Amino acid sequence: MYRVQDEVSLLRASLQGDTGAWGEIISRYKDAVFGLCLGFMRNRADAEDVSHDAFIRAYVNLRRYDLERRFSTWLFTIAANLCRNQLRYRKNHPSTEQPLQIQGGTDPARLVGAEDRQTRIREALAKMPYSYRAPLVLRFYNQLPYQEISDILAIPEGTVKTRIHRGKAMLRDVFEEGA
Repeated sequence: MYRVQDEVSLLRASLQGDTGAWGEIISRYKDAVFGLCLGFMRNRADAEDVSHDAFIRAYVNLRRYDLERRFSTWLFTIAANLCRNQLRYRKNHPSTEQPLQIQGGTDPARLVGAEDRQTRIREALAKMPYSYRAPLVLRFYNQLPYQEISDILAIPEGTVKTRIHRGKAMLRDVFEEGA
């Protein structure tokens, strides 16, 4: 029933207390929000927790959402802010992280190579300042346009482009040092 409805209708129904409509919103965005959180948190369990919290926070504050704006930008902003808060907390309260599990093909050599590359990318991203890591994660893990990244991070679009360019240069430098 909900598949044919547009997003605004689902959001209006959610505001009226229709939990089925909110469930449809969750099913449409859960993978994207989880991917965003995983890119920031670099830990599956933490990403799941923050994703869950993002949907709860969005639902609780749904009345504040402006139906004229893109819902995805609003939801991603909530998720990004929760990730930022969690990372800030983690920085002040360090703990042992579980490594991110990568699923690959059946070729063991290819799998090991992919795991090594992903590990190096994660390590390089972890060393980067948040201001460079966040735009890179949003652009390359979530394929968001520059304008939406700008809205989510509340920085000018030109700054987003500059930080992505400089962040890619930082990653390139890390890989050249390791080669």
